[in-house]
Amino acid sequence: MASDPVRRKAARTATIVAVPIALAVLAVSALAFGGFGSKAPPPEATGPVAMTTRGLTDDTVQLCQLVIANLPDSVAGHARRPVTAGSEQNAAYGDPPITVECGTPPPTVGTTDEVFKFVSVGDDGKLYGVCWYPAAGDGRTVWTSVDRTVPVTVTVPGSPDGSGQLVAPFSVAVGENIPLRDAGAIPTGCSQTPPTS
Repeated sequence: MASDPVRRKAARTATIVAVPIALAVLAVSALAFGGFGSKAPPPEATGPVAMTTRGLTDDTVQLCQLVIANLPDSVAGHARRPVTAGSEQNAAYGDPPITVECGTPPPTVGTTDEVFKFVSVGDDGKLYGVCWYPAAGDGRTVWTSVDRTVPVTVTVPGSPDGSGQLVAPFSVAVGENIPLRDAGAIPTGCSQTPPTS
């Protein structure tokens, strides 16, 4: 049976049109899903983070144990990691690690220095507000609570911009478990009483 020249021409035209379209779809898919040699980001480290212990009073140890025990399992997608020392007073998240230290020395806050109150909702539905003082430098921002009887320090690596968003989730554990300081000891710009529901 002789082939139909009209059908042959139509098949050839369809092939000429279909091949470039298929190649274009393939290229767009590869770019969208990480093809052409791009590498997936390496997985975050999960091993212990090097931290040191601090000599704390028995009362401070008890408060810190409550804080550390009530910290979230993850913060902004960064999973909690073990620490090499002081697991009752230290915690860490992600890679490079965000670190939490309870019972740190209080920072010196000037009368015009800015402090920031981060409020978070606890599992009990209450709002917990904690005032934090930031000190940026060395490729990190060190945030220390300034309205509680026992200071807690959160160190966030990287730019100070947006670092407060990584500190706010710790306000519940701190606000729930560490009492407020006397009103006269709380820096200007931070109210003594956190809001409640």
